[in-house]
Amino acid sequence: QVQLVESGGGLVQAGGSLRLSCVASGSPFAITTMGWYRQAPGKERELVAAITRGGTTIYADSVKGRFTIHRDNAKNTVDLQMNSLRPDDTATYYCNTKSGSDAWAQGTQVTVSS
Repeated sequence: QVQLVESGGGLVQAGGSLRLSCVASGSPFAITTMGWYRQAPGKERELVAAITRGGTTIYADSVKGRFTIHRDNAKNTVDLQMNSLRPDDTATYYCNTKSGSDAWAQGTQVTVSS
């Protein structure tokens, strides 16, 4: 079973940057895809970005060109570099991994002020 611990997040002004990090333990060798989701108040959880073990990435249209996902298979980590942040990026961000079943981190708050 995979356990996830994430870090990063916080409060930033519009146009600023933040970096989220997530480390997997337990059974990380079984992980196929690692990614980040977010959920804003009153909205459904949505995919932000994901990356396969081979490095194939996918991004939500709203973050393309601003966010970059990076994975280190040797360290079992996945990072999300978020640049040019906007107020509508404000949400709780969750690290997610897939290995037959989903594992979720505890969530970290990102708040972007205008």
